[in-house]
Amino acid sequence: MPPVASHFVHRAAWLRAAVLGANDGIISTASLIVGVAASGAGRGAILTAAAAGWAAGAMAMAAGEYVSVGSQADSETADLERERRALENFPEIETEELTAIYERRGLAPALARQVAEQLMATDALSAHARDELGLGERGGANALIAAFASAVSFSAGAALPTLAAFLAPLAATVAAVPAASLVFLAALGALSAWLGGAPPAKPTLRVAFWGALVMAITAGIGALIGKAV
Repeated sequence: MPPVASHFVHRAAWLRAAVLGANDGIISTASLIVGVAASGAGRGAILTAAAAGWAAGAMAMAAGEYVSVGSQADSETADLERERRALENFPEIETEELTAIYERRGLAPALARQVAEQLMATDALSAHARDELGLGERGGANALIAAFASAVSFSAGAALPTLAAFLAPLAATVAAVPAASLVFLAALGALSAWLGGAPPAKPTLRVAFWGALVMAITAGIGALIGKAV
């Protein structure tokens, strides 16, 4: 008996949110630390900036995710209500729409019509939500849960460069924090690839490259401002 293929697409939504939050936490906090350290600031100022960036970033991620998920849910609810009214008022037109969708997917016209009629007889709104509107059967994410998850993942990411800044000698902060953060980013890329069932090389290199670029630009800006003021 051939082995059953494993699929990981069901993890896409929460994996994207978790990786995005942790990646932002690492890069933004590390960049802030490097920028402040490159300006010649002391350890107290560096850690204060890291803590402030950590708190502000986590709250911003939570608020942004809440608004984004809430807006998406409002839009989906409005679409479903419009579809419900259309099904009540124009059932034949809606049947033809569903039939046309199945024909475009490769079914013969007669079979497409039969499938559309049978699905609509069982649950017309679900059939149109799935195949016409593209809405998943599981429904949208909970806005509060998404906001909390984003704040937690950002905080977890931000804690890593903050810890590196705390442990590193002050004179080595500009070098130690980016180096440690690149290791964290590479590990995050490899972990996300593993959880998603993808080869690890490309995600690892992608997050490490962009993280290094952002931190290098921020360090340069911090050094220039430090000399100017």
